[in-house]
Amino acid sequence: MKDRTNYFAYPYLVWIVIFIVFPSVLVFLYSVTSKESGSLTTFNFTLDNFEKFFDPLYLNILWDSIFLAAISTAICLLMGYPAAYIISKAHFSRRNILLFLCILPMWMNMLLRTYAWMTILGNNGILNNLFELLGLPRVTMLYTRGATVMGMVYNFLPFMILPIYTALSKMDTGLLEAADDLGANKYAVFRKIILPLSMPGVISGIIMVFMPAVSTFIIPQLLGGNKSMMIGNLVEKMFILNGDWNFGSAISIVMMVIILISMSIMNRFDVDKEGGARLW
Repeated sequence: MKDRTNYFAYPYLVWIVIFIVFPSVLVFLYSVTSKESGSLTTFNFTLDNFEKFFDPLYLNILWDSIFLAAISTAICLLMGYPAAYIISKAHFSRRNILLFLCILPMWMNMLLRTYAWMTILGNNGILNNLFELLGLPRVTMLYTRGATVMGMVYNFLPFMILPIYTALSKMDTGLLEAADDLGANKYAVFRKIILPLSMPGVISGIIMVFMPAVSTFIIPQLLGGNKSMMIGNLVEKMFILNGDWNFGSAISIVMMVIILISMSIMNRFDVDKEGGARLW
């Protein structure tokens, strides 16, 4: 029976090979071949594409991408943890409503959600018209780095809330009651019990927000304009506008390495047998 069950895994294995392994290998081959070779069949291996990436111009774009993604992830964590905690402590009937409101924006396409923020932040947008009614001067909010961060926080905040909520909702309430009986105050309970036990959800949320944030291109293109070019925009430019698939593939490989390094760093917070995480 066990051998028959393994057969059901074969379609997923085929799917992974076709849509994950093969494209990744293809991108790697493009990254280590020259554009002048004409095709991958010639296999003129070169590292010029990676050397080109270390130009200060491209390194600044990479740094800006990591910086903005880190800022967005930090803001999502500061906003998402209290929201997840409130949802986990709410009554069961209200909890479902709050979760529904949390995931409701995700039902709409991200491109449409980003266009909506253009209407809100524009010079003739909703906020500036409200400022004018209140007698306040208009503020330039669109096509700024702040608008890019705001767009990423809005789009990726649910990916921070949901894993933290899952970790908090599965927490053994008996531990909290025992700590209260032993005289621990609310700060000690949070620092010694709630925070360590919720760290797996926090780590998952950081990974789920940072990974799409550092590689996004729609949000900085629409909300940041030319002032907030990120690494995703650079890859899009190389593939679509310049037709330089080799250099674009090299940038993609570098981003894959950065994401893998980030995930390995987060995995240092080993999960213990009680479902929590060591903070040291």
